[in-house]
Amino acid sequence: MMKFRFRRQGNDPQREKIKQELFAFNKTVEHGFPHQPCALAFDPQLQLMAVGTKSGAMKIYGSPGVEFTGLHRDAAAVAQIHFLQGQGRLLSLLDDNTLHLWELGGASRDRGGAKSEGVVYLEEKRNYSLLGRPGLESCSASRVTVLLLLRSCDLLCVGTEGGGIHFLDLPRLSLRDNQSLLLDQVMQSVPEDYRCGKSLGPVESLQEHPKQPGKILIGYSRGLVVLWDLSTCNAEHMFLGKQQLESLVWERSGSSFVSSHSDGGYSVWAVASGNTYTHQPVSSSIPYVVLYSGGMPRASYGDRHCVTIQQDKQHVTLDFTSRVIDFFTVHTTDLEHDYDDPKALVVLLEEELVVIDLLTTGWPSVPPPYLAPLHSSAITTSCHLDNVPAKLWDRLAAAGNSQGAQPGSWPICGGKNLAPPPRQQELLLTGHEDGTVRFWNVSAVAMTPLYKLSTANVFHTDCDPNDDPLDPTNDPEALQEEEWPPFRKVGCFDPYSDDPRLGIQKISLCKYSCRLVVAGTAGQVIVLGLSDEWSDHTVDVSTVDLLQDREGFTWKGHDRLEPRASPAPFPPGFQPLVLVQALPPASVTSVMLHAEWNLVAFGTSHGFGLFDYHRRTAVLARCTLHPNDSLAMEGPLSRVKSLKKSLRQSFRRIRKSRVSGKKRPIPTPTSKIQEANAALADQEEVAPVQRRIEPRSADDSLSGVVRCLCFADTYLRDGTHHGPTLWAGTNSGSVYAYALEVPGVGSGRGRPGGEGSGCVEAVLGKEIQLMHRAPVVSVCVLDGRGKPLPEPYQASLDLATAPDMTNPHSVLIASEEQLKVFSLPKVGAKTKFKLTAHEGCRVRRVAMVTVCSTAQEDYSETSLVCLTNLGDLHLFNVPALRPQVRYDCIRKEDISGIASCVFTRNGQGFYLISPSEYQRFSLSAKVITEPLCTVELERPLETHIRSLHTNTSGDTHQARLSIAHKDLRHGTTQGGGANPDRNITSVTQPTQVTHPSQGRYERAPVSQ
Repeated sequence: MMKFRFRRQGNDPQREKIKQELFAFNKTVEHGFPHQPCALAFDPQLQLMAVGTKSGAMKIYGSPGVEFTGLHRDAAAVAQIHFLQGQGRLLSLLDDNTLHLWELGGASRDRGGAKSEGVVYLEEKRNYSLLGRPGLESCSASRVTVLLLLRSCDLLCVGTEGGGIHFLDLPRLSLRDNQSLLLDQVMQSVPEDYRCGKSLGPVESLQEHPKQPGKILIGYSRGLVVLWDLSTCNAEHMFLGKQQLESLVWERSGSSFVSSHSDGGYSVWAVASGNTYTHQPVSSSIPYVVLYSGGMPRASYGDRHCVTIQQDKQHVTLDFTSRVIDFFTVHTTDLEHDYDDPKALVVLLEEELVVIDLLTTGWPSVPPPYLAPLHSSAITTSCHLDNVPAKLWDRLAAAGNSQGAQPGSWPICGGKNLAPPPRQQELLLTGHEDGTVRFWNVSAVAMTPLYKLSTANVFHTDCDPNDDPLDPTNDPEALQEEEWPPFRKVGCFDPYSDDPRLGIQKISLCKYSCRLVVAGTAGQVIVLGLSDEWSDHTVDVSTVDLLQDREGFTWKGHDRLEPRASPAPFPPGFQPLVLVQALPPASVTSVMLHAEWNLVAFGTSHGFGLFDYHRRTAVLARCTLHPNDSLAMEGPLSRVKSLKKSLRQSFRRIRKSRVSGKKRPIPTPTSKIQEANAALADQEEVAPVQRRIEPRSADDSLSGVVRCLCFADTYLRDGTHHGPTLWAGTNSGSVYAYALEVPGVGSGRGRPGGEGSGCVEAVLGKEIQLMHRAPVVSVCVLDGRGKPLPEPYQASLDLATAPDMTNPHSVLIASEEQLKVFSLPKVGAKTKFKLTAHEGCRVRRVAMVTVCSTAQEDYSETSLVCLTNLGDLHLFNVPALRPQVRYDCIRKEDISGIASCVFTRNGQGFYLISPSEYQRFSLSAKVITEPLCTVELERPLETHIRSLHTNTSGDTHQARLSIAHKDLRHGTTQGGGANPDRNITSVTQPTQVTHPSQGRYERAPVSQ
């Protein structure tokens, strides 16, 4: 009798150590514009800007690369933010009436064995909730309306809805007992004829005297303004205004101040000694630079969002496309100067940040190095490129510089970036609803716009693409209204699309040949080449009929876009070479470019096609429609649906669920041998229980959608001759493999000069049908060493290791339910991993990533990363498909975030956390892009040691803070251009000569 004992599989300590050196999940930085901003602050000494949002996040920005992020424990909106100037401290007021004190603290960071000294992080120190006096003040009366930090930064004045003012010591954030200024005390000094039995209303504004510390201006909603002496607790002067007050601002010398009112006007009040009461403002005009938001007549310009700049006869009204939140000027803070010398105007809008250069004639806008509005048009797709060649980078940068304003001096320049220079240049391409593709520099923490491509001028649309929508000379109404008000359109946020068919759906770029393919909603596939000069030419047009004249199918969706028949001007940059129009004009679902073979493949819900853009000929058109697939003929813009078909499918699903839910009889052991085997199985490790997967019906709707395409030079016909192939995966679990005859390519022969005689031919070599008909997400061919094949031109230019063509190849097919490796050319199953059966999730995104070790410079591994519908990441080694690590990345409710995720080849990724923000994360323990910065403060830093090594919880040990939203009353607008009220937030004196005018909390995703 022979006995066998199987050793239970355990974890290999050596392998676990290697995995720790390779993999580490970290959410590193958020790119883009904060979603729903509602508060703004600026520290003129540290040159730092803070932005608070409605979701409770607050972000601090300095020079490019200097960023701090925080989140409050309670996700309340930010009402106000105030810096304690020069100290690295700031106060946030939430809409739940709580105050929070935050500090920038020092730390030594340890990431993967490398320490960074002097790094600064943000953390919350204290909080305070202001409560009303029992029996005297209601909750609404104690609600905070305005904050004032004295210049000494040791006292905080808190104005309330009930008209009272409380005082808190800083930085302890403690209330001064029995020192509150109540409304009754102020009313005692108000003349009888002004009282009239009416309340003064809430405190709208608090401003400290610029020359006399300890004296503050108190503005009440009714219009009364009081100059109060804190040392004597007396009203020194009263200004009896009769218009509803919005804001106050001092003139630099302290001899006068300006008040703005709800009727759209502003008043200048002289502060004269001797007389206690002032009934009327002075009539003289302001000889300074005046900036205000609002002030527009509601009847005529109620839909405008404006900030006006006035100096003498110069008058410009900046017209924005989104609501004005707040603004500030960057000017000198030295009180010994006679003038403010304003350098720049920074305007925070609901959808973007705009900076105006006040030192240059004409007051032009300055392109921001960060905080660019990614969602200027809604993002529809994205694509990442790593290790971009320097020549391509320089040409893109030159084309981008020729498109708009030249980069100027960025006025927000606080802090110092300690991050090392990027090892390589990285591009993130985003496709948009208006038919544009934007190129972003994501090599470092700051996400900077590099170049913008528009495809609208290839077609006839309702808007002439030659007209610049931001150029007022192209607006006839603006020309008629040139005298007053002098509007100037500013900003790039424009959420409206002239034609939804222009939307970009897929992008593919070859960084070595400078060939770009963009595909859109109406079946348009445009092949573009990079040019450094202007060009006027007609774009060649070719059509590919994917239905192949099939009977019984009628397209009910939108029409195709009409291409331009006459030559059109194309600026430097990517210019169209050929337009391939798929018929029916359904949205393109996948696209793949192989520039070395001059081929582009594209797929829709009806099938896929192959096009030779060098010879301008269609090579292949394959229909993948099922006879019952009628939904594919309606298109994404069609609202026509078959009620009968929907009911039929619903009843079919109910029937299947009932059948699969019935309990099946479990056989019981009937012999001693079976009982012994069962007992032995209980002692040994039990295999994981697999969920039963029901096969999908062949006639499910949209089963013909082509999900993925792949080019590969591999063995398909036999094991001795390799050549170009095309692979296509569909929604019904079908994979089509075509052998291609490309002139000069195949069986190891090189392609002379990239050209050849003859035409490209395609022959169906294999057709694979997955058992459960799960949609195919990805197809990847592996060489003889089990590595992915290099990109086009990489092997021929010696930029990558040549693939192993001596040993048998294999193909990795990832469906929504499982990962499976087949041998080539016989297509025999080698290994698989049933993700849905084991984990209960479905695959949404798949990519091959290469991660480097932190311990060995020359050691790296290629892994397969899968993002599931539950938002978690699974990594597998290739080709054995053994699970390596698993991380929670995105909340499963965040469907848009999961759908927008894109991976990089070096183990990083991006996904949308709001319509305007990308969250960047890293799966590599070595390659991490995160803020590493420091700020020189006037107080000593409390240094803490923070280890970030092998942080797998998703935390990045950046301080995160969040703040609450409330209508800003002090120095802000109450509705932007739609509100006729004028809110004076800056009255500055120009120069006489040159000036012409870690607590860490995860953010919830935002529904899009």
